[in-house]
Formats: sequence, structure tokens, C-alpha cells
Amino acid sequence: MEELKVLPIWAWILLAAVLIAQSTWLFVDARKRDSMPWLWGIWGLIQTPMPLVFYFIFVRSGWFRRNRNKDK
Repeated sequence: MEELKVLPIWAWILLAAVLIAQSTWLFVDARKRDSMPWLWGIWGLIQTPMPLVFYFIFVRSGWFRRNRNKDK
């Protein structure tokens, strides 16, 4: 049971790389779409893969699209 508690160093490095890549992509894409980039970036940095799933559902699908042309 003790071997399940210890992760090898390569697993920690892989996990860190995945979290940083996910967070960066979420932040950049959310900033491009004007959709709360800091929220998505920070959430993507602390958890995986749920931020990606929710991002694709809510932002990329257009469920919560901001009405930019409200005055027109």
C-alpha cells in the first residue's frame, strides 16, 4: 500500500506540464473570446480535466455567449 502513496518524479513533472499547458491554453483562448480568462486559467492550473470539459461546454459551445452587440 505504501507504493501507491509515492509518485515517481517523472509523474510529478508530467502532471505539472499538463496543468501548465492546460491553464495557458484556457487563459489564451478565453481572453480571445472575452470570457473570464483569469477564472479559466486559475482553474485550469489546479485541476484537470474538468476545466477543459466545462470550458468546451459553456464557452466554446456558446451557451453563455456575451451579448456584445447589445446597443445595435
